[in-house]
Amino acid sequence: MEAAAELQQIQGPPKRVWDRILAEPDRVFEYIALAGAERFGPQAAEWVRVAGAGQSPEKLARIAYRKHVRLARLEGGALGIGGAITAAPDLVALIWIQTRMVFYVAAAYGYDPLHPMRPAEYLALQGLYDTPEQAREALDGVGKRLAQAMAERALLSGRRTDALHLRLAKYIAKRLARRYAGRLIPFVGAPLGAIQNGSAAKQLGKAALSYYARP
Repeated sequence: MEAAAELQQIQGPPKRVWDRILAEPDRVFEYIALAGAERFGPQAAEWVRVAGAGQSPEKLARIAYRKHVRLARLEGGALGIGGAITAAPDLVALIWIQTRMVFYVAAAYGYDPLHPMRPAEYLALQGLYDTPEQAREALDGVGKRLAQAMAERALLSGRRTDALHLRLAKYIAKRLARRYAGRLIPFVGAPLGAIQNGSAAKQLGKAALSYYARP
């Protein structure tokens, strides 16, 4: 299955990013935005170069949108099987896929996916900041905090991993519920996880299509 193969290629945030997320769950979106820019910016540029020939920006952006909605559904169904045990990885994987979608949609419309404003725009589209400019300021602040996060990494060995994952899952679900009108419920099974992840990807994708299609 093509989508399953692509989902495997996307993988997830690198371990170093996971360590930072577990150390500071309240920075999960910012850490993923920064890691996503590093991972997906070059990917998006190459995808447009290869797949963009003969395609209008609108059509190419729609292709990216539909592709990532499918990936979000597939991921939600796969990790949803584990219920509470996989809730945190599921939600982080959803954010990871959504980040990739925004970079691909932006690139389809001709925006440089390597520009430092792309991760900031993702955070604003998620409703976490009022403007991309505010989000960029926050990301710059996060960058200064990375050393602190790496120092806190040492604390992880002395704290229960399952408790950290539970804390992370609750925080992400609470933040995403604001964006998706409470439709994202943590600790659900595979069928509902696929539906909810797909709905979340759809809503963010439509916002990205509208944002990058503007004159």
